[in-house]
Amino acid sequence: MSLAPAQPFQTLAETSLPDIIGALDSSGLWIDVGAVSIHVRSDCREFAVQLQTAYGEFPFVDGDDWADIHVQILHAEGLRRWIRPQVILRCDGQQPFQPFPSDSALPLFEWGCNWLIGRRINDLLLLHAGVVEKDGLALLLPALPGSGKSTLAAALSWRGWRLLSDEFGAFDPDSNAFRAVLKPVALKNESIQVIRNFAPAATFGPEFPKTRKGTVAHLAAQAKTVQLRHTAAKPGAVILPKWEAGSSTRLQSVAEHILFPTLAFNAFNYNLLGAIGFKAAVRLVRQCPSWQLVYSDLDDAVAAVHTAWSEMLSDRTPVSA
Repeated sequence: MSLAPAQPFQTLAETSLPDIIGALDSSGLWIDVGAVSIHVRSDCREFAVQLQTAYGEFPFVDGDDWADIHVQILHAEGLRRWIRPQVILRCDGQQPFQPFPSDSALPLFEWGCNWLIGRRINDLLLLHAGVVEKDGLALLLPALPGSGKSTLAAALSWRGWRLLSDEFGAFDPDSNAFRAVLKPVALKNESIQVIRNFAPAATFGPEFPKTRKGTVAHLAAQAKTVQLRHTAAKPGAVILPKWEAGSSTRLQSVAEHILFPTLAFNAFNYNLLGAIGFKAAVRLVRQCPSWQLVYSDLDDAVAAVHTAWSEMLSDRTPVSA
């Protein structure tokens, strides 16, 4: 459940940093990313600066009556507050992760919230996938880490597609639609500069070197995408991306009996949902034509996606909800 603030709203980018710091240190901020609402409090100034950049187009909401997830990003106590300062994430009185350096509060917040979403949002089938929308339909990009799904989702979001998520394919079995979990796109290592070159107008948060995933930077969502975060998208097609250094771009159709285990394996909560998860995965397989995309050149990959999408639209017949 998420509550959207009334329009027009003041964004975090339009809000003064002292106001953001003050809100985080008192009642907190509510960040509505579509299918999920996050309530965060913090006493860390560095985190306030990072949050303002990564979530700049989101509404500044410092009072609400609902959140799916409540977290705190706090300075570690004792000597770690002063010597090589650290921050911790707390949720419901627990500290599920090791401390991070205080200048890396945003990655702790992002990874912590993703972990909590994957464990707690069980009214939806949560696929480990990027999702973008075009023509009212969703393109699902399920893949293992390192396959280039976030890079491809980010690139598509700057070539006429609407980003729903780079991490969660949040499928609602009741409405037969994908809902947005619109958090910043976490790009790693070489992908950061690739997207900087691909989309020079994009807004990035700071780069965080030496994380457990290497160097990480967060691509902020665009204003129009944030405004449409409560607009769902019916299933359209599935592309299984696989980045291979030096490879030519190859697009190959995937059979249903291959796609089904791929979706089930890439779901955070497939086993937990039982029959609901099974039926949802079957429905997606039957509705969505699918391809595997092997690529190394991002422009070629985007062109191949457009080719597959045009083929899907030309062959598509109406599907009841």
